[in-house]
This record gives sequence, structure tokens and C-alpha cells, in this order.
Amino acid sequence: MPLEPAIVSGADPREYAAVLHAVYDAAMSGTRLPARPRSVISDSWRRVVDAGVDPDHGRAGDPLASADLEHRRTRSGLADVLESVTGRLDVLISAGDNVLVVADASGHVLWRAGAPRTLRQADRLGFTEGASWAESTVGTNAIGTALASRQPVQVFSAEHFVRTHHAWTCTGAPIRDPRTGDVLGVVDVSGPAASIHPTTLALVDSVARLTESELREAHRDDLDRLRTVSASILPRLDGPAVIVDGDGWVAAVDRLPPTRRIPLPGGFGPGRHLVHPLGVCDAEPLPGGWLLRRVPGTDAPGRTDLTLTDDGGVTALHIGTGDAAWVLHPSPRHLQILDLLVAHRDGLSAAALARLLFGSADSTVTVRAEMSRLRRRLGAVLAAGPYRFAETVRIVDRRAAGRTI
Repeated sequence: MPLEPAIVSGADPREYAAVLHAVYDAAMSGTRLPARPRSVISDSWRRVVDAGVDPDHGRAGDPLASADLEHRRTRSGLADVLESVTGRLDVLISAGDNVLVVADASGHVLWRAGAPRTLRQADRLGFTEGASWAESTVGTNAIGTALASRQPVQVFSAEHFVRTHHAWTCTGAPIRDPRTGDVLGVVDVSGPAASIHPTTLALVDSVARLTESELREAHRDDLDRLRTVSASILPRLDGPAVIVDGDGWVAAVDRLPPTRRIPLPGGFGPGRHLVHPLGVCDAEPLPGGWLLRRVPGTDAPGRTDLTLTDDGGVTALHIGTGDAAWVLHPSPRHLQILDLLVAHRDGLSAAALARLLFGSADSTVTVRAEMSRLRRRLGAVLAAGPYRFAETVRIVDRRAAGRTI
């Protein structure tokens, strides 16, 4: 998707801000719009209206306590690349007009940097470390909207949903975990509206992509360390085995077909599991990963049972049979998706799922994000293109008198 700056090169920011204010005022009053906002902005406005955000004040929320903030920094996956992020964007904050922010996947500000004068201005907006800048808290902004849309975004002046933010411009780009595809957080540059420049979006996005490359290199190093461990383990085993990291990426295999990644089932831990496409495996922890040993006498299964039951009023999914079965309690949204896929065994596209879930095909980005999370939990049980249950899956819905599908 091509990058879309908030303002074109050569445009007068003051004149364009006046147009945006007129659009914003009409939208808030329900009168005819003098111009159409960009789709990324109009989509965001719809989301924040649905979330009940107050355009005058946002939604009140206290910043994280210092201990919780430190915990999130440690678990964010971004602490090790913070120095390179700030170094690459120092040119945008060295003049003193901008604040550089790194936020986590929930939109909480983890770190920020900038001149004391600009930081004091940000303080007055509540743009402080530990504060939430998710759309549902402060409306349309580059951090929350980049997370919701999963794309780089620049927000200028009255494109912000909350009026007190109209004097600012912000540019954010999501940083994805190369191991899982999950968004780890957002790198953002914010400052006075007059400081906007269309090239800022390309620069911030390029820094996000370079950060992902650095994370990818770190992941390769982790796999290399696991390969070193495997060199002394695999030769001593008397059966097929594979060594993977915590996300299922393969470091080494022995007497099994080579593969890059093996989806690990939900609730994975030491013990016996049904692991596609290997079959029944015993899992043993290793530093930074797992040793999976296929149980003698078992082969990759030709069929997988997926049973839906009512577990104390909450739907539970039982995947597999016998000792190798594992249980997943899906979220309400994931249960909606699973029920739709049960009813449409031939599969559904992202647009079709969006229409069934939200009444509009405009929410395909949200659907793809939910399906990505669900497929990581269910592994090879779900296939894509279109989204569907794999052909080898037999579904038994015990919520409906044992109906087999």
C-alpha cells in the first residue's frame, strides 16, 4: 500500500488546516461536509465515535504506574532496538520542534525523547510516558490509528478527533515482529502542526522497516544458538525429532522432512501434544526453544478432531484426541469467526467475513488481524485463501447434540 502523507508537497499548511477545520466542524455538527476526509481518517473517526470518545476531552485514563511501565518496556520486544530507533530519527528532534515516541502494541507510550520545551507542551496534552494513545482513549492520532489500521499514517491538525490535539501533527508507523507477524508497537514523531512535512512519513516508515530488519537479524542469531545446542542433542536420539524456538521456527531437524516453521498448539508446554504436521510429539524445554520428539508408532495424523463443548457456560475447543488433545477457550470474537467457518466449510474471504461480522467489507484489515491471531493459536487446523478449516479437520459440535460436520 503506497504511503499517503497528510499534506502534499508545496501545499500551505495553514490553508490546508483551515479546510480541515471546516470539515471537522461539519462532521461534528452533522452538516454537509465541504470536502471528504482521507479514508484512513474517516475510518478512524467512525471507530472512535463507536468507542464513545469525547471530541472535547477524549477519555480520561491515568498513566501506567512506574512498575507497570517498566514491565511493559521489558516485555515489549523493543527495548533492544530503542537506541537504533532514536538514533535514526535524531534528525527530526534535534531542532527541538518534535517529540519522538515509541509505544507498545496497546498504544501506551513506553519511551519519548525531545527538547524540554517540546516535552512540556506534550505534557499538557497528556502525551507522557505510560499514557495510552490508543484510538479508544484519545481518538484519531498517529499511534492509535497506525495500530488500528496496521499501516503508517500521518495525522495533521483537525484530522485529530479530539479538539485539543488540532495544533499538532503526528506521524507513526507500526513495527512488526518478524517471528510472528504481530505488531509490537509504533514509532511516532509528533510536533506543532506547522512543522508538518510530507517526507516525514517516508522517513518514519523506513525507520520502522529497518527496525524490523534488526529484529529479524536478532531472531536469526537466536536460531543459530539453538542450532549449536542441537548439535550435541540430535545425534544421541533414536527417533525423528525437531528443535524449534518458542514461536515454532525450526532450528534443526533429524529424520523428518525439512520445514521452516511448525505451528505450536495453544497452551503449549512440556508434555505430549498433537503437533501438525509431525503427529504426536513429546515436548522438552531447551534454552530458547523446544525439543519435539515424535512418539514411536505414531505418524502425522490423517484427521484431526475439533470438538466444541459448553464448559461451564463458556465454549471450549478440544483439538485432537486422547493424551495429545489440548483445549482452547476462544474469545467471543474468535468464537464468532469459528462459528461462521463451521457454517461455511468451503471458506470465506476476508471481505466476506467482514460483511458477516461487521456488516461492511471495509473492516478487512481488522478481520485479517483477528485471523492471524486465531491461526497462530490453532496452527494447521485453519487454512487461508479463503479462510477455512483444513480438509483433514472433523468438527463435532457437542453444543448442538453431537452434530458432526
